[in-house]
Amino acid sequence: MPTITTKDGTTIYYQDWGNGQPILFSHGWPLSGDAWEVQMLYFAQQGYRVIAHDRRGHGRSSQPWNGNNMDQYADDLAELIEKLDLKNLVMIGHSTGGGEVAHYIGRHGTSRVAKAVLVGAVPPLMLKTPGNPEGTPIEVFDGIRKGTAGDRSQFFRDLTMPFYGFNRDGAKINEGLRETFWLMGMAGGIKGHYDCIHEFSEVDYSEDLKKIDIPTLLIHGDDDQIVPIKAAAEKGIKLLKNGTLKVYPGAPHGLAQTEADKFNADVLAFIKA
Repeated sequence: MPTITTKDGTTIYYQDWGNGQPILFSHGWPLSGDAWEVQMLYFAQQGYRVIAHDRRGHGRSSQPWNGNNMDQYADDLAELIEKLDLKNLVMIGHSTGGGEVAHYIGRHGTSRVAKAVLVGAVPPLMLKTPGNPEGTPIEVFDGIRKGTAGDRSQFFRDLTMPFYGFNRDGAKINEGLRETFWLMGMAGGIKGHYDCIHEFSEVDYSEDLKKIDIPTLLIHGDDDQIVPIKAAAEKGIKLLKNGTLKVYPGAPHGLAQTEADKFNADVLAFIKA
């Protein structure tokens, strides 16, 4: 298994396929790099080099007690990018991974990065505050913490329904996709998953978005029940210097899986533009 060992001794697993301009994928919570498998295959077949890592505490990477925070996630990503000497890079992040991409750029700049894609991403801030009334109340995130700490196996299984919009009237439920989500989730560690809830819910990425000086595509479903669009992409687009917002009508949080063909084509067009 290809891995790097970070400065604090954590092992980060990654996949690295193909040749050409590199595309680096950052996954959502509580998943792993395998969440991007459809995109990895597609873009490698289109002549790109594709890389997807498992965030610390997730998937096949180490499960350290400490360091499960966005500063460290971004620094882990920087170590991977430097180890692989990636240049002219396209960074793609979903949900928490969108926060990771934004925070990487906020901390490490864009000298190696050409373009970014944020999909159903958490920036600028998920939490409801006086200055962010469209956000999600803290009680919701406390419920996620309780579910993760008490019975994450069942909690992850239940989470697949709103994640993919399978709880909507007339939705066709994909049981294989639900099982894959659960399998990826349970491969990770409970401490990393628990700590990460704070990072996707209560960290404000506004300043990171303001520092992004490269072309950036925001893709968001307007029926995203996990990261509602009003507090996320609709606000994030206003903070970007060179941003484009593409809204998918009726699409759920996991739209890269449920609408993979459309998503892949839109991202390919953006990269080539």
